Amino acid sequence: MQPTFELFDHTADMGIRVTAPTLADLVRPAADGLYAVIGDLVPGAAPRPAAWEFQGDDPATLLRDYLGELLLLFEKERRMVANPAQVDFTDQHLAIQAQTVLIDDARSAYEREVKAVTYHELAVARIPGGWQATVIVDI
Repeated sequence: MQPTFELFDHTADMGIRVTAPTLADLVRPAADGLYAVIGDLVPGAAPRPAAWEFQGDDPATLLRDYLGELLLLFEKERRMVANPAQVDFTDQHLAIQAQTVLIDDARSAYEREVKAVTYHELAVARIPGGWQATVIVDI
């Protein structure tokens, strides 16, 4: 199973469904899905290291918290995550080390404003061959 994401319409919102062979492999396509909801974002220059660490009661909330941080990074600094270099993801802990880059506004196409990453229908579950995450974003 290759890590992938798909977008789906949800009443006044947009859903992101991610599948991957491991919990850790959910992280990158979930971020890619968030960025795809926003539009066709083109990474620019100025790489900078970044790290996030979350503790919680379940992997769905941890993933939502990470995506919420990425949305905040996008809104405040117009930065996006490049390839996550290291991901440690368990039922109660998520740690990510990555590079962030500025978004090339001139080459990017913005389609939607994402207001929030919600808890509505939030889920991470085992499926045959791996894991599936569902995240709804408010647009």
